[in-house]
Amino acid sequence: HVQLVESGGGSVQAGGSLSLSCAASGYTSNMYCMGWFRQAPGKEREGVAAIDSDGSTRYADSVKGRFTISKDNAKNTLYLQMNSQKPEDTAMYYCAAEPASVVSWWKYNEYNYWGQGTQVTVS
Repeated sequence: HVQLVESGGGSVQAGGSLSLSCAASGYTSNMYCMGWFRQAPGKEREGVAAIDSDGSTRYADSVKGRFTISKDNAKNTLYLQMNSQKPEDTAMYYCAAEPASVVSWWKYNEYNYWGQGTQVTVS
């Protein structure tokens, strides 16, 4: 059973930075892809960034150059460094993981495992 627990959310002023963490436990050694998603009120959950087992990364156009996804395999932890934040980054942020191959990394239904979410508010 895989468990994902996010932390690090909070409030920040526009232009500021926040760092999110996602601690993974359980059968995590064969996760093909891990990602960060976000969902604002009244909107669909959208992919923010993803990282494959080989370390390759993908980003939504809206966050390219501002956000960085990384992982520490030894600690089973996924990270999202968010810089130059904008009010439109305000959302609940979720960590996701998928052991099988992922065709469309930005689609939430490609992932089977989810964390509970952490709120990020940019004002």
